[in-house]
Amino acid sequence: MSAPKDAARNVFVALDTADLPAALALARRLAGHVAGVKLGLEFFAAHGPEGVRSFADSGQPIFLDLKLHDIPNTVAGAVKAILALEPAMITIHAGGGPAMLRAAAESARASVVKRPLVLAVTVLTSLDDDDLGLVGQAGPVGEQVARLARLAEDSGLDGVVCAPGDVARLRRQSRPGFTLVVPGIRPSGWDAHDQKRHTTPRAAIEAGADYLVIGRPITGAPDPLAALRVISDDIAGTSP
Repeated sequence: MSAPKDAARNVFVALDTADLPAALALARRLAGHVAGVKLGLEFFAAHGPEGVRSFADSGQPIFLDLKLHDIPNTVAGAVKAILALEPAMITIHAGGGPAMLRAAAESARASVVKRPLVLAVTVLTSLDDDDLGLVGQAGPVGEQVARLARLAEDSGLDGVVCAPGDVARLRRQSRPGFTLVVPGIRPSGWDAHDQKRHTTPRAAIEAGADYLVIGRPITGAPDPLAALRVISDDIAGTSP
């Protein structure tokens, strides 16, 4: 099996597992073929900062997806602590409000190491219009996403995490260079699982996504590199 094409360099692979040896082995196997790996709450709860540091020799940039959400001072302190891990990207919840968003951005800018991109999570891809109504948020989802993305940009953040269907609108409303990171990616034929708002890799890139976050279609495949090749072909428009 030949290596995936450069099209897969837009992909962060979600290693949503508490199995550290398995995560490290897969990260090393995919090194050089993808943009990096995403480590989320499950991984961090199991292994903490030391688990993140263990990826230093894997050759992979780290997207540390902890979705921080607290009072501004606490989030600023958490961002400051995370900087020592030297992630490429980190996430906070846009719903924390402008003071929290500004505090996170300012804390990241004070870094003496390479500054990570600070991304705001808009509306989780597991939520739809009905879910927003149940938690008292004004819908529809697309309007809420656009509102939160504008707030994040105005507060000095580097970009947002958004669902595939929101990408084109956010690309139009945002400044050049505002980073759009998109989960909810499912190659054709894959089960959506808990993703209510999803699309194919190629459709997300064509809409204007900078990076895709893909987990189970790669990590759950018998041959992750073969699965990545299929995704790469889809992005490049060379799928059969």
